[in-house]
Amino acid sequence: MTDIVVLRRGTHGLSMDEYAAELRERLPDREVALARTPSEERELVADARVVTGCSIDSDLLEAAGALDLFACAYAGYGHLPMDELRERGVAVTNAAGIHAPSIAEQVLGYLLTFARDLHEGWRRQRNREYRHYQARELGGSTATVVGMGAIGHAVVERLRGFDVDTVGIRYTPEKGGPTDEVVGFDDEAVHDALARTDYLVLATPLTDATRGLIGEAEFDTLPPESVLVNVARGGVVDTDALVHAVRKQSIRGAALDVTDPEPLPEDHPLWNFENVLLTPHNAGHTPEHWPRLAEILATNVRNLDAGEKLENRVD
Repeated sequence: MTDIVVLRRGTHGLSMDEYAAELRERLPDREVALARTPSEERELVADARVVTGCSIDSDLLEAAGALDLFACAYAGYGHLPMDELRERGVAVTNAAGIHAPSIAEQVLGYLLTFARDLHEGWRRQRNREYRHYQARELGGSTATVVGMGAIGHAVVERLRGFDVDTVGIRYTPEKGGPTDEVVGFDDEAVHDALARTDYLVLATPLTDATRGLIGEAEFDTLPPESVLVNVARGGVVDTDALVHAVRKQSIRGAALDVTDPEPLPEDHPLWNFENVLLTPHNAGHTPEHWPRLAEILATNVRNLDAGEKLENRVD
């Protein structure tokens, strides 16, 4: 009998062999099997108590007669057949938190790039122009972080050494947070925070409440020297309003790891702005992906045996 089945589909170009090896190292007394083909997946999940991978479809779920836990290798789980998993009594966990260090480091890179105008230096290098240009310092600025989850916490933690004032925006401001100030999502509080923001960092899930959170009105409130950083989801920002804001210089620029639509069409205007940095939803990439995820799953396997609470459970 196989205890844990690792499905074949990987993520971020990382091999599932590495994931299976990390699990075996942490769970030497368990049988961990890597399914390399569709037929192996159907065969191995039949009596497995735990299955882990990027997704599981209805057909594979039907074949998993003994399944107690599906450990998703993504932080997002909207693509999973949650109703069917719930009906079968299968617990679901996700990878929330494992990307926080790498995403926070990328955010810091964006902020330092705009503070020191490094993108202007790169432009002059491409053009072989040896001319000085003006730059800023990150210290003394105000960063507003929307979302106080693992990513938001990691961003604020890394800003502490830069003498940056921080404001956090979260659904439950009464819970506080690591920022100097915490406010809620009501319009007045949000606009008050935006009006004194130099760097706006979006690190919140995409929900009905956050879809289009930053639109025309918000760009009008942000100071013209402010910079937008989005490592959340593209839909948190109204893309047309962003393009308009950049064109009329309502903001200094933007750094986007996510966009709406994603990927951007080749003829989209965001490609053409020198003050918009675009990365291909890559902030979460890290060689520590599998070790961190394996640590969570190994803990949850032991918790499952003991009837204890599972880490990162989403249903």
